[in-house]
Amino acid sequence: MNITGKQYIGSSIEFEVIETFQAMNPETGEALPISFFEATTQEVDKAVKLAENAFEIYKRKTSLEKALFLETIADEILNLGDALIERCMQETALPRPRLEGERGRTMGQLKLFASVLREGSWVDARIDKAQTDRLPFPKPDIRHMLTAIGPVGVFGASNFPLAFSVAGGDTASALAAGCPVIVKGHQAHPGTSELVAIAILKAAEKTNMPNGIFSLVQGASIRVGGDLVKHPGIKAIGFTGSYNGGKALFDLANKRKEPIPVFAEMGSTNPVFILPNALQENGNNIAKGLVGSITLGVGQFCTNPGLIIIEQSKVSEQFVSQLSTEIEGVETGSLLTDSIKEAYNIGITNFETNNNVEIVASGLSNQTKASVVPKIFSTTVSNLLERPELSEEVFGPTSMLVSASSKKELLEAAKNLEGHITATVFGTKEDLVNYEELFSILENKVGRLIINGYPTGVEVCHSMVHGGPFPATTASQSTSVGTNAIKRFVRPVCFQNFTQELLPEALKDENALRIWRLIDGNLTKDNL
Repeated sequence: MNITGKQYIGSSIEFEVIETFQAMNPETGEALPISFFEATTQEVDKAVKLAENAFEIYKRKTSLEKALFLETIADEILNLGDALIERCMQETALPRPRLEGERGRTMGQLKLFASVLREGSWVDARIDKAQTDRLPFPKPDIRHMLTAIGPVGVFGASNFPLAFSVAGGDTASALAAGCPVIVKGHQAHPGTSELVAIAILKAAEKTNMPNGIFSLVQGASIRVGGDLVKHPGIKAIGFTGSYNGGKALFDLANKRKEPIPVFAEMGSTNPVFILPNALQENGNNIAKGLVGSITLGVGQFCTNPGLIIIEQSKVSEQFVSQLSTEIEGVETGSLLTDSIKEAYNIGITNFETNNNVEIVASGLSNQTKASVVPKIFSTTVSNLLERPELSEEVFGPTSMLVSASSKKELLEAAKNLEGHITATVFGTKEDLVNYEELFSILENKVGRLIINGYPTGVEVCHSMVHGGPFPATTASQSTSVGTNAIKRFVRPVCFQNFTQELLPEALKDENALRIWRLIDGNLTKDNL
């Protein structure tokens, strides 16, 4: 499979040579072969205008046609074979098993959304029948459903080059909703992005999708992404990445003449609370599991446990000792990019030079160019409350252990948390009863609450919520993983006094789609 380094604007391959960039091998620091062309403002404009035209055709496609498109994308990704995995390994330094698993997850997401389309009830069809004899005024016939909002811009993530990138969850959910997609590929893995784009375009051709249903624009500069967000034809943005990046896109989108929603997942420190009895009965095993979670993927997960909160005691001292033993034996791999490594080292230095922070233990470096040393630090709840910057995310294999002097102080730490993607509580049955109020606090702070588990690892299923209050995301009412993600890219429309011929299929008297509908307040699959 040949990589061209060019832009995939709809079904055409184009480029205007103004600026170029190359992917880097994180382990060696060397530039990989093939130069990639920065998308021009004109190329971004063409991609969006093609998407606008495609939208008018795509929104009239049936759910089954869209489902087949998504399933064919999954098949074409698999058909890329080892070329995709090998290129991705070169650009990310991620191991083959991790990438093969991520490819499977990417395909699984596409097929999951296809199943949602085939079932069909996600459109939330509602029908309130007319009451012409109602007094003092007749009641009109009103029918409601969700409909696609239009072209969506998606930004690929650095840490998931497949599952949160070109054909990742944002793209899958937007296409399922009925929206054309323009992806801004992540500059760290442009070859991987191009290969997946080829698979999507092949699937579009095989399933007779309109030209412009998908485009890929590449670039190492912030201008390319800015052009995409500012374009009036774009109706929403999906983003996974840093707080600074997500907030910048959010601000830019809100400065437009027509502001648009930005669904930005921006990271989190994912606090872990270990309650006293759990610490006493299972502290060593929890410590071992936590170190595995902290260093998994070199700590480059948005669900990495960056805060560990315990109550100080003799048992907690043993836990800290076990945590030290576990981390000291860990040799991590390479970080994905030089910028991630630089940010990690700055964060670590800030902790190391803070008088209110102690280092618990350090791990090992594998001595490659992009490798870093995993570290665990410690502070107290009182210091954390005085210096909230100690709870900010440092993206990489590190965590801050926070000691509370009492249950009251532990709960106070929870109350002062900002928004996070997850929160975890380790506790026995007795702990969970004694600390019941902790869950009430955390429910207002996170998108996913976990008991006696580790936050790394996000199951792709109907009930998953991968989101949370700001600053974890810019849209706490949504999720970027799970089938509810489709609702980010739709809006409700109601049709009043429409004839049967003009109504969408989902709202006609005859329920030909056999979907669940709310008719006069009753959920049913019956015809009207």
